[in-house]
Amino acid sequence: MNNFQYLDDVVTLQLDQGLCTGCGLCMDVCPHGVYRMGEKVVEFAQKDACIECGACQKNCPVDAISVDAGVGCAAAIIIGAVKGTEPCCG
Repeated sequence: MNNFQYLDDVVTLQLDQGLCTGCGLCMDVCPHGVYRMGEKVVEFAQKDACIECGACQKNCPVDAISVDAGVGCAAAIIIGAVKGTEPCCG
């Protein structure tokens, strides 16, 4: 999904590049291309595209990624799907 963005500067996603080994698993599991490979470790390609699904955090073998999964756009999409409505946070 190119150019997808939720809201500017609200995502809880954090990346500790000091812990990152450059394995690239986060890039493999991210549905919105939030990550790219830097020179030796992963870096953000488009942090604001994160939907806070938590896939990257759950798959990072060195705990270099943290995110409050389910607090953002992903939660709104799931709630909407369950209720049969447009995405909403309530």
